Amino acid sequence: QMQFEESGGGLVQAGGSLRLACAASGETFSSYAMGWFRQAPGKEREFVADISYRGGQTSYAESVKGRFTISRDNAKKTVFLQMKNLKPDDTAVYYCNRGFTAVTAKVGRDSWGQGTQVNVSS
Repeated sequence: QMQFEESGGGLVQAGGSLRLACAASGETFSSYAMGWFRQAPGKEREFVADISYRGGQTSYAESVKGRFTISRDNAKKTVFLQMKNLKPDDTAVYYCNRGFTAVTAKVGRDSWGQGTQVNVSS
């Protein structure tokens, strides 16, 4: 099992930016893909972005493509999500998690952390 601590959320106006961070602990971080997910009030948790174990491959949900960038620092066991041009629809609790493989993380493998709240005002 890995554990995750997300940070960096907050309140921002539409068009603004935030950078989220997820510090992981437990098993070998650098061997697995990592993903970001989000859950808006009254909705299911959804995939946002993932990154392969060395960072060479990334993928994004259509709704965030071109606005969000995922990256990772294996030495610090941390994955980041740079969010630009934020929209009110991006309002959600954001979570990170490990994937089942080294390449993709579109489904979370471990228990979820507390997440970090992002609120985007119009």
